[in-house]
Amino acid sequence: MSEQTSSKMGRLFHQSEMFQVESFDGRRRVKADRSVSRATITEPAREIPVHAECDVLVLGGGPAGTAAAVAAGRLGAKVMLMERHNHLGGLATGGLVLWIDRMTDWTGQLVIRGFAEEFLGRLPPGSVAGPPREAWGSRDAATAAWWQLRTAAYHGTVTWSPTCDPEQMKYVAQEMVLQAGAELLFHCWGAMPVMEGNAVRGVVFESKAGRRAVLAKVVVDATGDGDIFARAGARWHGDINADDIHHCSNTAFMFAGCDMPAFLRWRGEKPEELASFIQAGKAKYGLFERAFVSWRDDVALFMGPRMVGFNALDPDDQSEVEIRSHRLMMQHLEHYKAAAPGFAGAYPILSAPQLGVRHTRRLAGMGAVLRESWDGRVMPDEIAVTPSPGPKFPNISVPYGALVPEALDGLLAPGRHVSCDPTSHSFMREIPQCWLTGHAAGVAAALGVQAGVEPRAVDVRAVQQALVRQGAYLSPEVLAVAAE
Repeated sequence: MSEQTSSKMGRLFHQSEMFQVESFDGRRRVKADRSVSRATITEPAREIPVHAECDVLVLGGGPAGTAAAVAAGRLGAKVMLMERHNHLGGLATGGLVLWIDRMTDWTGQLVIRGFAEEFLGRLPPGSVAGPPREAWGSRDAATAAWWQLRTAAYHGTVTWSPTCDPEQMKYVAQEMVLQAGAELLFHCWGAMPVMEGNAVRGVVFESKAGRRAVLAKVVVDATGDGDIFARAGARWHGDINADDIHHCSNTAFMFAGCDMPAFLRWRGEKPEELASFIQAGKAKYGLFERAFVSWRDDVALFMGPRMVGFNALDPDDQSEVEIRSHRLMMQHLEHYKAAAPGFAGAYPILSAPQLGVRHTRRLAGMGAVLRESWDGRVMPDEIAVTPSPGPKFPNISVPYGALVPEALDGLLAPGRHVSCDPTSHSFMREIPQCWLTGHAAGVAAALGVQAGVEPRAVDVRAVQQALVRQGAYLSPEVLAVAAE
């Protein structure tokens, strides 16, 4: 499929606005031309202390990394999960992506199960907001309209796409990892792979203790940006679908003291007033975003404004997005308090601790999720099934090869940098899909260690059987073969 064809497919299940902005303007400073300076330094050779050795080292405690650590630990592997922040959950928690995308298909069947289903099931009452199970798949117009305002209905169909309390998600993720027997290491940034020929055999990391290393039989790169596989020399893709939000960046934020039911009534009953309100915000501030519901009626969630034209691998660009997002947070507060029903008593409670990055690198894998595979075909090496982006498509089979680098050994790469084309990345980057691929990567890593083989040589049927035992959903055709 050509890039031109891909760019016209768009994101079929959710329309959202994105804003093209001048990367750096007079309100801050002119971006420094880093290419002007060619100065370098030479880092002296030195011995690096080995902090630990393990079977499976997982880099990144986001949705994919957390699922991988739990799955591998439950299969008896000695697992270490390394995270640069002070919490697990990644963008689902630290990025305030509290609105978990669709986990049911267009018939209402729950297909994103396994780790994801157990994780959400462990959240306590009051920390999850979403439609009841009996409503999943409903096409009743009134029911769908009600849930559409609450980010849980698309194309006239009610879906299981809950909104969750970020602190409860952090805690549940932490306890699941520890209960699986994995070791947690916070405040550590994986910096460079430890190489043995063409295989990754650990990671050098930075922390307050200085530079250290963890050695491992298998490394799971769940950084979301492919930091480890890229630095190990694996090939990757950076092309985007310009018509989709999958390449935008922003810092999300929340306001408390709101009356979201009042706001939603206004939004549903007087859409022309909402449109004028949004237009006035754009005229005043340039970039403006509508408020979304959260897990509480008194808390509003802002997932944007989403900005394009910034490179999330460039610290200068990352800094500019943070600065702009924090300015926009206060500008939104001013406008909403003055003119939006339900916001008279609003106040800011949190800007996301993590930058909302949607795309940087995508692995060039042994396999991939591609646009042409949205036709209902079942991959023989299927390790997950994801809902399709629109009702006219069947569920999509995710191959094991999408987690395995073309040539690099010793590493698996689940999460938003999974091997796929730009159009498929529009949904493969989402939280539920990261849970799916992370779960599979953890199982495959543990089985590879047990068998003494590289990830590319793992028995896929054994992976499928283990996933099913851990509650994952696979296509009936794959289940039949795996059961033989």
